[in-house]
Amino acid sequence: MRVLLVEDEQPLARYIAAGLRKHGCAVDVAHDGRQALDKADVAPYDVVVLDRDLPVVHGDTVCRLLAERGTSRVLMLTASGAVSDRVDGLSLGADDYLGKPFAFAELVARVGALARRSTPARPPVLRAGGITLDSSRRIAERDGRPLALTPKEFGVLERLLAADGAVVSAETLLDKVWDEHTDPFTNAVRITVSTLRRKLGDPPLIGTVTGSGYRITS
Repeated sequence: MRVLLVEDEQPLARYIAAGLRKHGCAVDVAHDGRQALDKADVAPYDVVVLDRDLPVVHGDTVCRLLAERGTSRVLMLTASGAVSDRVDGLSLGADDYLGKPFAFAELVARVGALARRSTPARPPVLRAGGITLDSSRRIAERDGRPLALTPKEFGVLERLLAADGAVVSAETLLDKVWDEHTDPFTNAVRITVSTLRRKLGDPPLIGTVTGSGYRITS
């Protein structure tokens, strides 16, 4: 999943971003509200993890503007943990609210839950052609055989399965599985699909639609 982390405390931002990446997320980072809005204008984020007390543009304003767009789920992450603060954050349009300090496992679980509530909603376990992929547990198998997938391979397979047979373009995969530092002209998607096909084995499951992208064929 593609995540935008908005946190002005840079050491904390690095810590959270590194942890989310270890759990398979593609993470972009903004350190103020203006940067966050600019990045959200460009990339299709599944979840925005948003600190409330931000410089330049306050987190409340960022949350309200993102909610009006309706393209990303917002998890407000802040030291203001009183009930009144949580109510305020949710009333601004946040989908969830987590106070600092927090358990990292809970943050990961909440981010994953919000991603599954994206439009259209997708179930936590995806199945097709003997494949079972559990997004929350980061486990994939085919016909009972565990699949040792890299985070990018897992992300590509998850997107293809969630499309339920529809074609997914290479550009969409690049937007959703890779972060902003990826060269838009890279062949990373093609290489990842190739290695993923090899790991999935026979019968072939991922088809190429020339000029359009990839889809699950079974």
